[in-house]
Amino acid sequence: MFHATKSDELATQDQILSMSGLDFMSGILDGTIAAPPISRALNYHLHRVEDGEVEFRGTPEFDHFNPTGTVHGGWYGTVLDSCMACAVMTKVPKGSFYTTLEYKINITRTIPSGTEVAAIGKIQHAGRSTGVSTGEIRGVADGKLYATGSTTCIIMKGT
Repeated sequence: MFHATKSDELATQDQILSMSGLDFMSGILDGTIAAPPISRALNYHLHRVEDGEVEFRGTPEFDHFNPTGTVHGGWYGTVLDSCMACAVMTKVPKGSFYTTLEYKINITRTIPSGTEVAAIGKIQHAGRSTGVSTGEIRGVADGKLYATGSTTCIIMKGT
């Protein structure tokens, strides 16, 4: 897997529309399509892709802390948005694309700095125009639940 370092390394809309969402996500996993720079900046990566389920793994570090010395809620939100929305992407047909319409997260406990976590998104519904999924962030070593979330994505036909 490689992360895009400039905009011309990201997939074009034509490339995205030329394949199913599952093929697109699999391409990021196998390194034929660049991973987005946000995942490099926030220290997480795509770990597993299946039809209707996606797993990211990451480790929040000091750079991801808020002023009170804990992992910023935006880190949780970004990682959950990624796994939940990408689970929807695995159901998007060729010729279509998606974007997050809304998402909600619940943080159950702070992630200690340096703790590797898995963020797993699972599809709940994929229709013609919307996709709904849920997600969890759990410790890889101990299985502790750190956060949950849900999302609704809009699925659109390309032009």
